Amino acid sequence: MDKKTEKWIINKLRTAGCVFAEDEARLLISEAQTLDTLIGMVEQRATGLPLEHVVGWADFCGMRIKVEQGVFVPRRRTEFLVQQTSALATPGSVIVDLCCGTGAVGVALAKIIGYIELYATDIDPASVRCAYHNTTFIGGNVYEGDLYHPLPSALHNRVDILVANAPYVPTESIELLPHEARKYEIRAALDGGEKGLDVQRRVAAEAPIWLAPGGHLLVETSQKQALQTAEIFAENGLIPKVANCVELDATVVIGTQTNRMNMNCKILT
Repeated sequence: MDKKTEKWIINKLRTAGCVFAEDEARLLISEAQTLDTLIGMVEQRATGLPLEHVVGWADFCGMRIKVEQGVFVPRRRTEFLVQQTSALATPGSVIVDLCCGTGAVGVALAKIIGYIELYATDIDPASVRCAYHNTTFIGGNVYEGDLYHPLPSALHNRVDILVANAPYVPTESIELLPHEARKYEIRAALDGGEKGLDVQRRVAAEAPIWLAPGGHLLVETSQKQALQTAEIFAENGLIPKVANCVELDATVVIGTQTNRMNMNCKILT
């Protein structure tokens, strides 16, 4: 790629508001097979299409995760959810990933833990396609449907870990999200209802039916909502604990049916 073309790409992206124009330009150049493809990718990015949707993948926990256009892009903060979950799981654990999106969480857990018996669900067909593709090499079971509904009943009281990056943005706050998320990601992956807790309530309400003795439910949430999420867990018979990570601006609420807890978590008060 000649310097003149590279400079044009950088200026095009910078004018469009891309903060890391140089880095994005290098990535687009490395991904494009032809000049025509490259120009098309640059034009897509300049219109605001998320970079991950342009190149077709996202970097998550050091892995390339396939991402179709319109599908929720896994965030770096969700790596904290993976960290907290992997600390509680062991090889062979039965893990259910609700609202799985691309399946990134399950794939990352398999990378860290080794063999896991993974089940994943999502209501969005495009997300299910991505999750199926991403989890194929680990033998994941992916279902299309609402939360627990498509799961086999044989999993009742067998699940060691329930993990959910369920939508938790309050409806009225959707318009405050970055343009890329508002315009290009499915709303169902963002909108958590009036207070952002609607889906979390549904997840927690059914969790005891599926969790094995000593099993855990982990959900990503915001620091502002964490204590409310913990109360929801307690209302459904789970012992709640809140963990946060300042570096990733991430918060996870962990619920268990026993007194066994992850002592590495920092408690929020």
